[in-house]
Amino acid sequence: MNAPPPLPAEVLERVRDLLARASEAGDLTEPASFTLATADADGRPSSRTLLLKDVNENGFVFYTNLRSRKAKQLQENPWAAMTFFWQSQFEQIQVEGPVEPVSDEEADEYWATRPRESQVGAWASDQSAPLADRATLETRVREFTDKFEGEPVPRPAHWSGYRLRPSCLEFWAARDFRLHDRETWTAKGDTWSQGLLFP
Repeated sequence: MNAPPPLPAEVLERVRDLLARASEAGDLTEPASFTLATADADGRPSSRTLLLKDVNENGFVFYTNLRSRKAKQLQENPWAAMTFFWQSQFEQIQVEGPVEPVSDEEADEYWATRPRESQVGAWASDQSAPLADRATLETRVREFTDKFEGEPVPRPAHWSGYRLRPSCLEFWAARDFRLHDRETWTAKGDTWSQGLLFP
């Protein structure tokens, strides 16, 4: 399948505006958090909350351990859906589309901005694998802290990012008596079409 076309400038601007307003409101610890839904090859779904690390005309970027459950599902079924919900604003964005890996250069650039403790944690955590007890994780953190003492922590080969390239997107805003606004944008070939849905 061909990748969806870049997001229209007005859609990208609106997404960024919603994220900025959520951040400026000051009532959310993580205003860039979203729910990511994935499914395995058999269509069995799972979801979790992640943090958005970048958004541009080509899509929404997040990072993870490539051995995690979500990454394994994306390898089997490279489609996903994400939902941003800001309760204080009573607004929501839903996004669906194919998912692709980010480049090594892009992953390295983001990795360099992470706190050193988070970098060590990425080495110490075998994400989504069974863990005997908390002490085992803490021991691994100490081991990797010692291993990289006095030098930059390199990005593990098993840690990188994904970009969800929207093929459809919906802006939802609450209205009285549940007569909400629902505005859709759908990719068709090389263009986008705008529409409305009943609430």
